[in-house]
Amino acid sequence: MSLTKQHELHARRKGRNIGLGLTLAAFVAIIMGLTVVKVTSPEFRMPAAETANGN
Repeated sequence: MSLTKQHELHARRKGRNIGLGLTLAAFVAIIMGLTVVKVTSPEFRMPAAETANGN
C-alpha cells in the first residue's frame, strides 16, 4: 500500500493508456494478418531480381 493516495488523474490516464495499447495491438495484428494472407496466397511471387546491366 502506498503512503499517499493516488490522484484521480492517474486512474484516468492509466485507463487511457490501456485503451491506446489495445488499439495499437489490434492495428499490429491487422497488419500482420494482412501480410500473412498476402504472402500465403497462391498468386504471390517474389519480384524478379534485376540483372547487373539494368535489364
